[in-house]
Amino acid sequence: MQLTTHTDYSLRLLMYLAVRDDAQPAHIGDAAASYGISSHHMAKVAQTLVQLGYIHSYRGRGGGVALAVPPARINIGALVRQTENLQLLECFGPDSCCPINPVCHLKRTLGQAQQAFLGVLDEYTLDQVVANKQALQARLAC
Repeated sequence: MQLTTHTDYSLRLLMYLAVRDDAQPAHIGDAAASYGISSHHMAKVAQTLVQLGYIHSYRGRGGGVALAVPPARINIGALVRQTENLQLLECFGPDSCCPINPVCHLKRTLGQAQQAFLGVLDEYTLDQVVANKQALQARLAC
């Protein structure tokens, strides 16, 4: 399964925020620059993460973004479910018109594979994926 860029950037921004030692909110532009990606895209991602309650956004001088939830409470599988369209094929949706849908073993097989993928992600939280905090800080220059 391939994750969208939006989910990728969501994970990256959360990781960036989790490894920072600075108590001040982070600037979106700094996070984007650390990864070499567009500030505009990162701002859209930040907006989604604010709506989902993962980060806070602060306006004005000294503003930026910061984690709203401790890293140990941010489950990677839950985040992926919230940011991805998990409808692998048309038949995974409610309006499937495939004539073999009721007896299709492929759909069941793909569904099991997807659940296994998400099940592994469910075993990890943000604090676990940033356990190498100092190495990440050095790479991200934050």
